[in-house]
Amino acid sequence: MSTLFDPIRVGEIDLANRIVMAPLTRNRAAPGQIPSHLAVEYYRQRASAGLIISEATQVSPQGQGYLDTPGIYNAEQVEGWRRITSAVHDAGGKIVVQLWHVGRISHVSLQPNGQAPVSSTDRRAETKTFTRDGFVAVSTPRALRTDEIPGVVESYRQAARRAMDAGFDGVEVHSANGYLLEQFLRDSINDRSDQYGGSIENRSRLLIEVMTAVAGEIGGGRTGLRLSPVTPANDAAQDSNPQALFEYAVGQLAPLHLAFLEVVEGQTGGARDFAPFDYAALRRRFNGAWMVNNGYQRQMALDAVASGAADLVTFGRPFISNPDLVRRLHEGTGLNKLDATTLYGGGAKGYTDYPTLDELTAA
Repeated sequence: MSTLFDPIRVGEIDLANRIVMAPLTRNRAAPGQIPSHLAVEYYRQRASAGLIISEATQVSPQGQGYLDTPGIYNAEQVEGWRRITSAVHDAGGKIVVQLWHVGRISHVSLQPNGQAPVSSTDRRAETKTFTRDGFVAVSTPRALRTDEIPGVVESYRQAARRAMDAGFDGVEVHSANGYLLEQFLRDSINDRSDQYGGSIENRSRLLIEVMTAVAGEIGGGRTGLRLSPVTPANDAAQDSNPQALFEYAVGQLAPLHLAFLEVVEGQTGGARDFAPFDYAALRRRFNGAWMVNNGYQRQMALDAVASGAADLVTFGRPFISNPDLVRRLHEGTGLNKLDATTLYGGGAKGYTDYPTLDELTAA
């Protein structure tokens, strides 16, 4: 019987334990969407996690949807990430980058030359994003032309290669929470009539092409995927048949031998029973490590791994306020209180100044 604190090999990546730091957008990138020097310390502090999944990182300028989020599409950004991966590795940790294209969850002020965001559709999402003017309604997108889609796939492939150049142990492709790849997957958003719209097979095509390109570039054993089959995040209404859709898509990815699949159970950051879905059936379609996400507390996580219901458990907000979360989970100690006012943007306050147990004891 495995425990949350046992080592595990995930694809080609050896992890010291089964506790994963979730991708957490903090809006603190330096000008040019370069990871900041503060981020080096932030990630280093949390290197006791079996695996860190970096904050969502745009694969191209077009992929940006929020102010001051980092990219991985040029040499300066790669160098910024290299400082972070070196610090994490020096501290004994492992880290993968989450590759991100927001699609229609963006604003013209964040897009190259003020252009409209792109999506599977030209319908605007009823949600907001974070800009220099604060939280504002997202802009109306334009539907990607069919002949533009290979360029989107290529941006993921190039980003995966740059991730390796930056020293990451692998990548996680973000296909959840109502962003671009999920905008193609769900028929509640995708209203296309070309080979990327209509049937489940067509709506899954972009995801499969992206995953095939990324795994072909860096190997399936260093490639992971994030899905959120029923979450309503970012105005992603339910697909007409989410079970069939996600079982088909995951089944089609089997030949790639992906390292892990991270699944957000229920509503991201909300109710786990938001909508019915058979996650066990989805797991039977996948041949890699099974990573669960959404509201896991200590005992839930211990039980999930001990029972075999999960191979790894992802923790989000607890890692923000507890850099030594792994130790706290192991010892069953209390957690630092999260300061929600410092989640997005700013400097060291609420970012790198949360105390460890040792620091609290010494104080």
